[in-house]
Amino acid sequence: MIEPANPDLPIGRQCQLLSISRSSFYYQPKGETALNLALMRQIDEQFLETSFFGVRQMT
Repeated sequence: MIEPANPDLPIGRQCQLLSISRSSFYYQPKGETALNLALMRQIDEQFLETSFFGVRQMT
């Protein structure tokens, strides 16, 4: 989509033509933390055992 090595069209102009912000082009998503992954795994295991629980019982 965006060609950073293009000498004729700067990155800012390419982003403008695509209607995206320049900061979103440079954005690097961060991965999940080990603690968050462990908590999500624990919630998934609990949900598989008791899928009939609602939000109140799961929390």
